[in-house]
Amino acid sequence: MVTGLPFGTRAQRAHQTRILRSALSAIRPDRRAAACDLDSTGLVNKPRQARIVREFGQLRGDPRLESCGPEAVKTWDLRDTLRHCGLAEPEIAAILPDIRAFWLDRFFTSEYCKEDTSVAGAGDYLRNVLAAGGEILYITGRHAGMEAGTLESFRKAGFPLPQGERVQLWLKPALADDDDRWKEICHARLLGLRAVACAFDNEPTHVNAYKRSFPGAVVVHLDTDHSRRPVEVHPDVPSIHDFVMEPGA
Repeated sequence: MVTGLPFGTRAQRAHQTRILRSALSAIRPDRRAAACDLDSTGLVNKPRQARIVREFGQLRGDPRLESCGPEAVKTWDLRDTLRHCGLAEPEIAAILPDIRAFWLDRFFTSEYCKEDTSVAGAGDYLRNVLAAGGEILYITGRHAGMEAGTLESFRKAGFPLPQGERVQLWLKPALADDDDRWKEICHARLLGLRAVACAFDNEPTHVNAYKRSFPGAVVVHLDTDHSRRPVEVHPDVPSIHDFVMEPGA
């Protein structure tokens, strides 16, 4: 099996509406839960990353970094962003430790995550989940200290806000908690509390885990970006680019 495909090449736009409709159709009175990750699944964090690079550029007086926009953020590797901003390899090597520390101090905070924007079509699709009688579970590797900024980004994006049983936000307790282990804990909670109709995530490791834990659910991979761990998406898990559905299709 081919691994390491470039982001966006697994999903096929022609199949996207069918995949999204099948996920909605999986919602039933005895199986209501729709689990949705946030970063690179429901939300785009590239504006957050670009803001951090711009502020570092302002601190260093580098106009190339000061003008960094979301389009320069191609992967999770800061070196790629710096290359797209016009820095040469020796320059990148010289500032990398400092900009990484600067990035880590800011990325996992409410102040910066409020910059996030919606993946195309996500807000409308989540409202369709509720209209179909489903429940939305935002299951994310974000920690509790990011709640306020996350909710602000929800409001700007037009996402359904947490409210009772119908819409919930599951945040890991602390930044230091391992993301994979947190998702495993969430899956165990789901097995005990709810039947999952559908699930959406960008990380191959996480969609594969959903498929193992909930074989009857429609599990969908967001072919946006991921951590580049050498894990291939399960062949029975379809991929989509975003949540845009063709009208009337």
